[in-house]
Amino acid sequence: MRISKRHKIIIWVSALILAIMTLASYGWSRQSVAQLQRRQESRMSPVIMIPGSSASVNRFDTLVARINQMDKRNHSLLKVKVYNSGKITYTGQIRRGDNEPFIVVGFQNNHDGYRNIKKQARMFNSAFNQLKAQYNFNNFKGIGHSNGGLIYTYFLEHYFNERQIRIKRLMTIGSPYNFAEPTNRRTQMLTDFIKNRHKLPDNLTMYSIAGSENYVEDGLVPLSSVLAGKYIYQGAVKHYTQITVTGKLAQHSALPQNREVLGLIRRYILDWKSSPL
Repeated sequence: MRISKRHKIIIWVSALILAIMTLASYGWSRQSVAQLQRRQESRMSPVIMIPGSSASVNRFDTLVARINQMDKRNHSLLKVKVYNSGKITYTGQIRRGDNEPFIVVGFQNNHDGYRNIKKQARMFNSAFNQLKAQYNFNNFKGIGHSNGGLIYTYFLEHYFNERQIRIKRLMTIGSPYNFAEPTNRRTQMLTDFIKNRHKLPDNLTMYSIAGSENYVEDGLVPLSSVLAGKYIYQGAVKHYTQITVTGKLAQHSALPQNREVLGLIRRYILDWKSSPL
């Protein structure tokens, strides 16, 4: 059977397209394998922190400075800001060879309320995806102050489905899991957190830190609201520990600078002083 010139052209073009697709697929596969290998071999284990409502990416400056004074390790500090438009900016940098840098993720929308916490969790997920692609870490630790702990909880229940990346430990500080309501009157947020607790990483070690000026509240957040975290995490993750800090600087906004809280971070979050759990 004689093949027309037109059919020859069609066959030639089809073969060319197939060859291009094969080469592209091969290149993509090699790139994916190389990235996976870099992630598996990575020694970086960052501490990713989320501030509370109305706070900026500068919220943890004093915490990082004091940690560096205490352990003499000079952890890097990278600040990531996510804008409502989706734009993400970076301030600072991770020093070469620093395997345990601090990374702070803040938001243009840093307002209070459950609706905004959902938005902030989605914004945090965008930043997290950029960070994991850029730095190829295979594990990290998390710290959330106040609403930052609520953002982390929503993120873990709704966005974090990683197979190659593990969150080793999470510490929430003064996080109001039931806002200002008493435990016997659960907010919609707490109800949803409890409903979705089965989605939390079951290999997670979690610490919930509460501050107490008068054994009722930390000056802003009711102690019972922080303690409500047990209904979310206890039994759903590998280890859950509740710790209450009292005395000087146990007030809500001062907790990240509280010397006892800094000691808990060094003992339970940082790898060099990690808990045997």
